[in-house]
Amino acid sequence: MGNISETRTTAVVLAAGAGRRLGKGPKALLPYRGRPLVESIAGALLDGGCREVVVVLGAGAPDVAAIAELDRYRTVVNNDWQSGMGSSFLLGNAAADPQDHLLIALVDQPGLTLRTVGRLLAAHRPGRITAAAYGDGGADGTVRRGHPLLIDVGLRDAVAGTVAGDAGARGFLQAHPELVDEVDCRDQSTGADIDTPEHLHLLG
Repeated sequence: MGNISETRTTAVVLAAGAGRRLGKGPKALLPYRGRPLVESIAGALLDGGCREVVVVLGAGAPDVAAIAELDRYRTVVNNDWQSGMGSSFLLGNAAADPQDHLLIALVDQPGLTLRTVGRLLAAHRPGRITAAAYGDGGADGTVRRGHPLLIDVGLRDAVAGTVAGDAGARGFLQAHPELVDEVDCRDQSTGADIDTPEHLHLLG
């Protein structure tokens, strides 16, 4: 049984990148099911059970704020977005209620569903990190860890202390694998990100 009923969760959408490898401007504004992708991601997080959603903007922030409907969410702007994802992680962590768990999501993961979010919230255990896991395409049925990533409120400071550059929470996860619980979400999506033009088919 998780501790979500006692401690609520704030989700953070990392949406500050310029999408240079993709070459189509900020990924937040990629069209997905008739609306900007950032709306779909934030909506899944809120409707999936998170108390609040903080959207971290950066590159093209004025355009994203003007085009996407983000009134349901709190937005913050990372003026140092070029330094890497880590600065957006830290900004989102600072903006979230300090008494909440923290759920980190990527704006370029169109397969995120509210069921995935709800599954992570339900599975979370005190003092742990809960990560969505997806298929890697192998015949043996193994899974790989991905996003979203739910960080227990008691670990937020420790994780933030390891964040630098473009690594996000990776360093902490590698140093403390014993604290990570993986939740199988293969029935929801592949968990794939949109990084290059070859990935645009994920938008449908």
